Amino acid sequence: MAINLFDLKGRRALITGSSQGIGLALARGLSEAGAEVVLNGRDEAKLAVAASSIAGARTLAFDATDHGAARVAVDRFETDIGRIDILVNNAGMQHRAPLEEFPEDAFQRLLQTNIASVFNVGQACARHMIGRRAGKIINIASVQTALARPSIAPYTATKGAVGNLTKGMATDWAKYGLQVNAIAPGYFDTPLNAALVADPAFSAWLEKRTPAGRWGKVEELVGACIFLASPASSFVNGHVLYVDGGITASL
Repeated sequence: MAINLFDLKGRRALITGSSQGIGLALARGLSEAGAEVVLNGRDEAKLAVAASSIAGARTLAFDATDHGAARVAVDRFETDIGRIDILVNNAGMQHRAPLEEFPEDAFQRLLQTNIASVFNVGQACARHMIGRRAGKIINIASVQTALARPSIAPYTATKGAVGNLTKGMATDWAKYGLQVNAIAPGYFDTPLNAALVADPAFSAWLEKRTPAGRWGKVEELVGACIFLASPASSFVNGHVLYVDGGITASL
């Protein structure tokens, strides 16, 4: 009985920014747990390649930073294909520069990609979930939701906002049967962190700073995602789950 709490058979999950990295790993994990997955991104060719590695995967190409495009795509999918039971708001970007020199256009892109996309796709899906009085929304936050590091102050601000937007979504939508939570990854070996992974000095610092003593592997985020997407988390709402090897627990 307890194992069935994590069964996602008959559920459909939309994962934004899922042509690579964390998004693709989460899509694979949700698929293995029984869900039908729908991959999202802006590049249809990259999505097709990613989808070919997951049995039964669909693709839904749209720009998550465009409120109107997200609404139209989700509404059309719900009408033509069927319901979206689970949304994973994973689309995100990084830009590193000293704060006093940080480009304004990069700051605006961070706001749109890391925060506006969560609002845009979250609202588009929630409108349908509310009518069904059921739905799971999982926002991808970051260890930077709680901590800062030099050269990424705007990114830190956006991920702090994702944490609080998650709480706000839960506060507004829990009464309609939705559970809205966030996963906050620590330092994982992903394309977004490629420059850091390639820096021996940074990797040495990270291994000393993290109690687990290493970079995370994207597959280690899958269990948290399945938990938050499944009936096992039916009374978990507005929570930010840190998967970070202990970095937020230790000085």
